[in-house]
Amino acid sequence: MQLVTAIIKPFKLDEVREALSVIGVQGVTVTEVKGFGRQKGHTELYRGAEYQVDFLPKVKIEVAVPTPILDRVVEMIGKHAATGRIGDGKMLVIGLEQAIRIRTGDTGPDVL
Repeated sequence: MQLVTAIIKPFKLDEVREALSVIGVQGVTVTEVKGFGRQKGHTELYRGAEYQVDFLPKVKIEVAVPTPILDRVVEMIGKHAATGRIGDGKMLVIGLEQAIRIRTGDTGPDVL
């Protein structure tokens, strides 16, 4: 089992979610986050005054998947989250030792 964490642009969330459901991913956790990378923020104009926006809004998606479909999940997130511009985000893949369904106490890949 693997945990895929992706930080993407907010307007790409629905497209990524739909692509993941097509390949059979059932559970996705989404968190609104802020951050910066190479973009280093940007300057905005509000009521005639300029101000620096250091942290840009992003969406963090977390998906626990069985190892056999990991490559397909990574491919679909990458394909549907990309705009081809700076700030598209990152994906991190982390190994999961165990998954447990709280309601029943079941363990293993079947709980995903």
